[in-house]
Amino acid sequence: MIKLIECPRDAMQGIPNFIDTAIKAAYINQLLEIGFDTIDFGSFVSPKAIPQMRDTAEVLELLDLHQSRSKLLAIVANTRGANDALLFPQIDYLGFPLSISETFQQRNTNASIAQALETVEEIQNLCEVKGKTLVTYLSMGFGNPYGDPYSPELVAEFVQKLDQLGVKIISLSDTIGSASPELITQLFEIQIPAFPHIEFGAHLHSRKEDIAAKVKAGIGAGCSRFDGALNGFGGCPMAKDELVGNMATERMIETLEGLGHDLGLNKAELNEAMKLTSFVFNQ
Repeated sequence: MIKLIECPRDAMQGIPNFIDTAIKAAYINQLLEIGFDTIDFGSFVSPKAIPQMRDTAEVLELLDLHQSRSKLLAIVANTRGANDALLFPQIDYLGFPLSISETFQQRNTNASIAQALETVEEIQNLCEVKGKTLVTYLSMGFGNPYGDPYSPELVAEFVQKLDQLGVKIISLSDTIGSASPELITQLFEIQIPAFPHIEFGAHLHSRKEDIAAKVKAGIGAGCSRFDGALNGFGGCPMAKDELVGNMATERMIETLEGLGHDLGLNKAELNEAMKLTSFVFNQ
């Protein structure tokens, strides 16, 4: 079964002008009508670091979850954020960004990789106690621009460490949009057979014309969990390329359905959400 994770949090977080809390909630409520597996809806991080997400708790209280099959995921960057997120029973998943790049880990969470791994262990233990699931994102999972060490073998070493901590979902993340279909195939063909008890996902950034090839590469290598954002909004500012955003969910849907996958989505509600994006993101 294919799992689509819609990521309004990732789409919104880099927008400098604050999006009104009610608008955020209305947009996410529309996404909840579509039938995505999970909505990455917000983050419990420092408001100084990500000002756009300072109202995540308020947004959560405005969400209507009663008729939705979608689960909620919140990003956290430390144990304090995890404890804040765990106060809300509506949240199913906590997401933590663990980088293969030492430079990016410092920039992203102000911690070393060694410290971040300790945090992963702490959050994993908290999730087990609270009945939640930790999703660990291996950022810079397809290379980095800093000259830090990178190889498919290094990715495997990180996966092994996370497996030892009991992490059950790992999303390989292409933070700067550099992953080729060939590398996507290689990484998933290495990891998925070696760790059959782990659910692997793909959080990729891409130009729109490259999305179909990347989805096909992931599917062909056994990946069945894909993150995206409608219209491809969001992405990594460090990419320094406005054409490289999140994987456009509508393009992924088109590709997956073309491959014969029934995603069980409500297309009428999807069309309504697509109409809202221009208003929400002021494009």
